[in-house]
Amino acid sequence: MFPLHYDFMLRAMVVGISVSFCAGLLGTTVVLRRQSMIGDGLSHAGFGALALAAVLNAAPLAVAMPLVCLAAFLLLRMSEKGKTPGDAALAMLSTTSLALGVILLSISSKKNVDINNYLFGSILAIDKGDTFFYIFFSVAVIAAFAVIYNKAFAIAFDETFAGASGVKVGVYNAILALLISVTIVLGMRIMGALLISSVLILPTLSALQLFNNFKFVSLCAAFLAVIGFIIGLFASFWLSLPTGACIVVVNFLIFGIIRCLKFR
Repeated sequence: MFPLHYDFMLRAMVVGISVSFCAGLLGTTVVLRRQSMIGDGLSHAGFGALALAAVLNAAPLAVAMPLVCLAAFLLLRMSEKGKTPGDAALAMLSTTSLALGVILLSISSKKNVDINNYLFGSILAIDKGDTFFYIFFSVAVIAAFAVIYNKAFAIAFDETFAGASGVKVGVYNAILALLISVTIVLGMRIMGALLISSVLILPTLSALQLFNNFKFVSLCAAFLAVIGFIIGLFASFWLSLPTGACIVVVNFLIFGIIRCLKFR
């Protein structure tokens, strides 16, 4: 009845709260720019990277972090060039990365690799040694977003006007892509490749029902993401259900409740 008596639950709680807060903050920028599917694309790239780490018997974060960041920059570059439509490039990356990940795991000599842990996440995937790195990167993401907050606000609402006003749109787009990539890699260990993008999107959609101010929406989304994670984590423990799926359902229910109360 007391989940936090277990060390793995404590680690999952600390890591999940920090990652959820990051996802809520960045989700506002993603949703307002109509790039909600970028989370799916990068999480699928992360799945391929985690599969590669399993094959190489390497540290998951050390492999996934640079590869997902590289994938984000490639997507950004392809969209800027205009030769490949952004949605087509995203679909290509998603399906190819997912396919490569499945192939790598299927040929891996490690028989104890469970593909479900990569696709849907597992709270048992958080080692004691990794917790410090999760917290460090989460704090770094929050600090970096705070530094570029004004530029992110300008780009989210009108990228063309921001560029005309002297904002280096390309540079800040790259920084935002980097922050989103780091957040997705951190969250995949708990949420899984197929579910992590929901933490970027659902809390922001809920916050948009309550506020019109960018700052308030961002903070509210971060707060709702943390609340959704905590409730989902405890529900998964008590009901013996997958953690990632419970967190997604809780976030959806929060959105539904807020939506119903607003139009009551």
